[in-house]
Amino acid sequence: MRLRPRRAPGGPHPHGPHPHGRHRRPHRHLAFWGAVFAVLVIVLVAGDVGGSARGPAVSRVSAPAGWRMVFHDEFDGSRLDTHRWTTCYDWNERGCTIATNNELEWYQPGQATVGGGVLTLTAQRRATRGSDGKLYPWVSGMVSTGRDDWYARPRETFTYGYFEAAVRIPPQAGMASEFWLMPASRYTPPEIDIMEFLGTTRQLTMFTHWRNADGADRKQRGTFDSAGFPDGYHVFALLWEKDRLVWYVDGVERFRVTDPERISHVPMELILNLAVGLPTTPPADVGSARMRVDWVRVWQP
Repeated sequence: MRLRPRRAPGGPHPHGPHPHGRHRRPHRHLAFWGAVFAVLVIVLVAGDVGGSARGPAVSRVSAPAGWRMVFHDEFDGSRLDTHRWTTCYDWNERGCTIATNNELEWYQPGQATVGGGVLTLTAQRRATRGSDGKLYPWVSGMVSTGRDDWYARPRETFTYGYFEAAVRIPPQAGMASEFWLMPASRYTPPEIDIMEFLGTTRQLTMFTHWRNADGADRKQRGTFDSAGFPDGYHVFALLWEKDRLVWYVDGVERFRVTDPERISHVPMELILNLAVGLPTTPPADVGSARMRVDWVRVWQP
C-alpha cells in the first residue's frame, strides 16, 4: 500500500452507566413535576437530534467503566497547543499534502486556529507553491499528534482506546472533513478512519484498512446518511479494542468490525484535517470553508 503520503477513501461502551432514581409515591404536585419533566425531555431530545451551533450533540454513551482519559483538548485558549498538536503530516517540509490523492490543498500552520473554545480548520482558495515545487490552488488546516518532521518523535500515539471528537463540518461542496488514525510507522495500511465526509455533507464513511495474508491492501467501509451534519456539532467516536472496532455517531452505534484480520494492533497517531478536492473539485463560487472542533478526547483502560 502507498506510504501515507496517500489517502485511500474507505464509543464508548454500549453498556455505559445509567442513572437510577428512587421510586416515589404520587402526590398532589404530580402534575407540576410531570410538566417539568416533559420540558426537560423536549430540551434533551432537541439537543440530541440536531446538535447546536456552539456545543456538541448529547452523547448517549460514555467510555467503558473504569477507563481513564489519557488525552484531551477542549480548545479553551487563544492559540493551538503545540505540545499536543503539530499542523502537518510526518512528512512536513514547510507544509504538506497527500499528493497521491491529487488533493488541492497545501496545509499551512496558520489555517489551524483556536479561539472561542473551538479549533477551526480553514480552507481558502489561495494559490500556494508547496515545497515539492507544485502550485496548489488551496491552503487548508490540519492537526496531528504526530511529528514536526520525518525524523522527529511523535507527540502522542495510541494502541486501542475510545476516541471521540465533537465536530461541525462545513456545508460547502468539494471539502473532505476527516478524523482518523495513522500508524506511527508513517506507512499504511493499517489505518482507521473514524469520520470521513468525502465530497459530501450527507454521507459519513467509516473505514478500516488492513493488509491480508497475501500482502494485498484491503478495506471495509461503513456508511451513515443524514442531512443535518453541517447544521451543528456532532460527536464522532470509535471504540478500538483487540477484538472489535465500533463506530458511533452522537452515541449511537453505526458500524462494527470483528474479523481479527481487519483490526489493527499498532501504535497510531490521531489526525483531524480538512482536505479539498477529495474526490471532487469545489464549485467555482466556493472560496473558503471551515471545519470546527469543539473538543477531542481519548480514553484507555
